[in-house]
Amino acid sequence: MNVNQSAPPVPPFGQPQPVYPGYHQSSYGGQPESTAPPTSYGAYNGPVPSYQQTPPPGVSRAPPSSEAPPASTAQALCGQAAYGQFGQGDVQNGPSSTVQTQRFPGSQPFGSVPLAPVVSQPAVLQPYGPPPTSAQVTAQLAGMQISGAVAPALPPVGLGYGPPTSLASASGSFPNSGLYGSYPQGQAPPLSQGQGHLGAQPSQRSAPPQASSFTSPASGVPRMPSMTGPLLPGQSFGGPSVSQPNHVSSPPPQALPPGTQMTGPPGPPPPMHSSQQPGYQLQQNGSFGPVRGPQPNYGSPYPGASTFGSQPGPPQPLPPKRLDPDAIPSPIQVIEDDRNNRGSEPFVTGVRGQVPPLVTTNFLVKDQGNASPRYIRCTSYNIPCTSDMAKQAQVPLAAVIKPLARLPPEEASPYVVDHGESGPLRCNRCKAYMCPFMQFIEGGRRFQCCFCSCINDVPPQYFQHLDHTGKRVDAYDRPELSLGSYEFLATVDYCKNNKFPSPPAFIFMIDVSYNAIRSGLVRLLCEELKSLLDFLPREGGTEESAVRVGFVTYNKVLHFYNVKSSLAQPQMMVVSDVADMFVPLLDGFLVNVSESRAVITSLLDQIPEMFADTRETETVFAPVIQAGMEALKAAECAGKLFLFHTSLPIAEAPGKLKNRDDRKLINTDKEKTLFQPQTGAYQTLAKECVAQGCCVDLFLFPNQYVDVATLSVVPQLTGGSVYKYACFQVENDQERFLSDLRRDVQKVVGFDAVMRVRTSTGIRAVDFFGAFYMSNTTDVELAGLDGDKTVTVEFKHDDRLNEESGALLQCALLYTSCAGQRRLRIHNLALNCCTQLADLYRNCETDTLINYMAKFAYRGVLNSPVKTVRDTLITQCAQILACYRKNCASPSSAGQLILPECMKLLPVYLNCVLKSDVLQPGAEVSTDDRAYVRQLVTSMDVAETNVFFYPRLLPLTKSPIESTTEPPAVRASEERLSNGDIYLLENGLNLFLWVGASVQQGVVQSLFSVSSFSQITSGLSVLPILDNPLSKKVRALIDSLRAQRSRYMKLIVVKQEDKLEMLFKHFLVEDKSLSGGASYVDFLCHMHKEIRQLLS
Repeated sequence: MNVNQSAPPVPPFGQPQPVYPGYHQSSYGGQPESTAPPTSYGAYNGPVPSYQQTPPPGVSRAPPSSEAPPASTAQALCGQAAYGQFGQGDVQNGPSSTVQTQRFPGSQPFGSVPLAPVVSQPAVLQPYGPPPTSAQVTAQLAGMQISGAVAPALPPVGLGYGPPTSLASASGSFPNSGLYGSYPQGQAPPLSQGQGHLGAQPSQRSAPPQASSFTSPASGVPRMPSMTGPLLPGQSFGGPSVSQPNHVSSPPPQALPPGTQMTGPPGPPPPMHSSQQPGYQLQQNGSFGPVRGPQPNYGSPYPGASTFGSQPGPPQPLPPKRLDPDAIPSPIQVIEDDRNNRGSEPFVTGVRGQVPPLVTTNFLVKDQGNASPRYIRCTSYNIPCTSDMAKQAQVPLAAVIKPLARLPPEEASPYVVDHGESGPLRCNRCKAYMCPFMQFIEGGRRFQCCFCSCINDVPPQYFQHLDHTGKRVDAYDRPELSLGSYEFLATVDYCKNNKFPSPPAFIFMIDVSYNAIRSGLVRLLCEELKSLLDFLPREGGTEESAVRVGFVTYNKVLHFYNVKSSLAQPQMMVVSDVADMFVPLLDGFLVNVSESRAVITSLLDQIPEMFADTRETETVFAPVIQAGMEALKAAECAGKLFLFHTSLPIAEAPGKLKNRDDRKLINTDKEKTLFQPQTGAYQTLAKECVAQGCCVDLFLFPNQYVDVATLSVVPQLTGGSVYKYACFQVENDQERFLSDLRRDVQKVVGFDAVMRVRTSTGIRAVDFFGAFYMSNTTDVELAGLDGDKTVTVEFKHDDRLNEESGALLQCALLYTSCAGQRRLRIHNLALNCCTQLADLYRNCETDTLINYMAKFAYRGVLNSPVKTVRDTLITQCAQILACYRKNCASPSSAGQLILPECMKLLPVYLNCVLKSDVLQPGAEVSTDDRAYVRQLVTSMDVAETNVFFYPRLLPLTKSPIESTTEPPAVRASEERLSNGDIYLLENGLNLFLWVGASVQQGVVQSLFSVSSFSQITSGLSVLPILDNPLSKKVRALIDSLRAQRSRYMKLIVVKQEDKLEMLFKHFLVEDKSLSGGASYVDFLCHMHKEIRQLLS
């Protein structure tokens, strides 16, 4: 049973789904079911038009019934008309009759499986029948409309990496979406006779996952006078259409997303143009008749479509309308719906395989046996039972793990469990740690490992009786038996050389070459360190930090400082033999801050003066790291080096680099060399640093090329961070630099860490992404790990999984705390397993999937041409969506793009990754910037990649001035900007305040303290502090956005139509980019074409 009527908004995850009478559908998340009222037009996610009847000529159809159609298919049509076989006005409401109507042999999209309304489809493969003939395609064109209503959306999800198929390359830009070919004057498209599957539905296991699709509302209904705009070419006025000879070729795949709807009063079709459509070459498309001829009305972009970077074309008699962006899935809507539906209730982790709220939703977590999503997020929470099924779906199975994630104040940090000298209890065979999923047997004397099924004895001191359910009676008193995340105190067996570690040390290594002194950097840094050293990280409750500090300055040579507390003045020792680095002093180099306070202050006062007249421009780099590492080795402790560096290290020394910046390599096979280090020396050095537990954080202040790809190797492999301040000027950049430095010095870090991910039988961890080093295939080694860093792990099948027992992950991190305590942090997560593809697609998380895909692609550019990496991404995304279409979606016309409900944002987010600076740089993006972003994304968490690839755009004058909540975001497109408003745009690294040219004078006065738009300084980076409600509100909002991000976002004020606006528009990711990236609408059409190629 299917109805061509408007769809209600899709309820988000865990909310009731609309149900047809007579079909039982279990509610999602165990909540009561309800029905939603219909909206006035077919929204994004309406049902597939399939069972339809033509009303008698001249009779208007009765209004749609108030039943909600099933939300099981929300469809995006891209590039082809909907291939149902009717004119526009033909709909049947109510349950399907049992009479099987005649179906055209060529038009059946999915073999002969009956269309299940809300009852589920089994996940068997159903071969596609031959696609519709050209005549049937033609009949569809009348059914296309663009609907303004958009249904709210749902949590996003994943993409897979499999063998690339032989798809047409998709790296280039995509042409603007245009209209379909029109019919000759006065001729309506042919009407095909009743296609449909009526008849009894077989009973099936589970409900099909919700999908999103574009569908057309009925057109035979008399139109409301308020609707404006021409009919689509060939559209009839109401009543059935007349059949026409088959002479119109199939519509181009890059036109409106399929089934999109245009509303408007009747009018003659637009005139034919002979100009050839730019963009895709014509394709011999056997399924739909002859080669496509030239498309009418493709000559120019849409009139007035400034979003696409084009000038308005000459006026045409009846200008075509382009696809309404409101008719395609909106990230803003999905985020908003998830906040409304899942933000109020705490997320309780007791149930296996629950999909958590989106990263953009504020929610509380209650740990009841599975790790919080703040620690682990997965691409899917229901994984296929077999490797064949996983290969078929192509959804990568991955987890993004943030072992030391910071929690909000309302949530408790993991409990620390001390088992004394015996240490934590583990499985004898696989070495997994005790967790809530272990099964106690034989009255509690033994336990069966949940990972490898080995039976182990329970030590006498750990024995406890079982209750009547087989659970230990002390289960809720022991964190390791009742919680998903907890810590064990490690015994001496877990320490290097079988002795407990010393507290870590911080060494500040300051470039004192000419550039660093001239820019004011050295003076600023020394001044800041005097106060910052009071805020070194400390374990909860202790009065002062256990961390010791040391100081080095350098240019072509290195200067070490003795700051022993007994000295009246600091002593400097110079090491000029940088080829054979050694540390000239042990005692007095690493000191306790409170003991040596006076000597340290004296040193920090003297450094800027000592080097004030330097003329030395050359610097070394590798020997500086070597020196820091040797100092930590001599002190027998782990620690962190803070390096402040300004230029390409060209002085004669190990690790010397040359300038190899060459933009001519972009888009060639040699482009990958720009991302690779120049020399292997830095990998060797990094390996030594990891062995010593020496983590490196690098602060770069370049005025020109410094080869970030090479300099960032050591920070990357030691678990450190890179910060970059190009063309540093104290007055403009000091706030950003000092804020980043304070946060970096104060954050809690685990040193000398090793992480291992164990899994239950059937899957295993096969690939890792992030800032770390691996000397074998299982252990992730991190000289340092902070609360911002993630490790992304990909899993593959090595056996069949069991639906009953599910799959388990255990992440164990062994590290040294800031106080020098050796600890084990454990996170456990249980996932469901499925034999139906529908269950996989219903439990995916698009944000995590995009995080994984971006990291996969950003690593790929090291070894493959960028174009190959882009094509792989597109192919995989197409395979994921094609598999869903083929195996899970209800049968419908090939012209509809059907997206799984929780993956409907996959195309828009994937397009943002493809358009990013690493994969498609504009002319203004430097090689260093690309290398910087590439290593940054590698260890980002899911929330950071979400806002990085799809920035938030917040209108500031729309919400009431007294409102303290964040204003609702709008979509990242130029169309959404009103020149009478002011907007904030943030992506986690950048913050823009865009001011429209027609903003009210009072607003300009309140924010900028000038009387008119023309007096605002473009590029301003600080708002004046004014005592009025608007100024306070905007400054408070900026502060709150900065507080949410791990790096300080420098503000840039951008005026409309100013030269800086080009930079701002780069972040409007739904629009076409200057570097050739497709707009969202075009990319959706392109994805649809790829999916159809796979399916045919």
